[in-house]
Amino acid sequence: MRKLIYSIGVSLDGYINDRDGSIDWTDPDDELHQFHNDRYREIEVSLHGRRLYELMAEYWPHVPETASPIEREFAALWTEKPKVVFSRTLTEVQWNSTLVSANAVDEVRRLKAGGDGVMEVGGAGLAASLLPHGLIDEYQLFLSPMVLGGGTPLFPPLDKRIPLRLAETRHFNTAVMLRFLAD
Repeated sequence: MRKLIYSIGVSLDGYINDRDGSIDWTDPDDELHQFHNDRYREIEVSLHGRRLYELMAEYWPHVPETASPIEREFAALWTEKPKVVFSRTLTEVQWNSTLVSANAVDEVRRLKAGGDGVMEVGGAGLAASLLPHGLIDEYQLFLSPMVLGGGTPLFPPLDKRIPLRLAETRHFNTAVMLRFLAD
């Protein structure tokens, strides 16, 4: 069965974006960006919610020649990586992507059962829909030294606790990674 990882940047007070929806405070330095590139190579399939897909598709396929080598490397990785985009409003997707408008929980269960590699879920809304169903196997949180005071919380309200086990911590110049495994 495929493992599903939820990897996301988060502020010290638990928000994934600020009140204006900005994530500019999560911009990685070269060390952290290279870590993300290396991790992304190991991902078999990337699952995107509509908003994340639109954000990524707006920039990465069109990264300027003046971008750093690390950014250009990620642009190539992202455009080539198989992606499943969950949306009820999009009518088409590009860059090695498949559009799914059906029930995300059922589709993710099917995708997990369809192999033994690693998938990642991107997009807080999509991840929130999967949380109550126990479909996320690993959480990689990149904690930034920033207090936002509001925005979108990392986790939605839940009906029950989700026990996790701390598996790894790693210090970067711009963030601390906390890696948790679901019990």
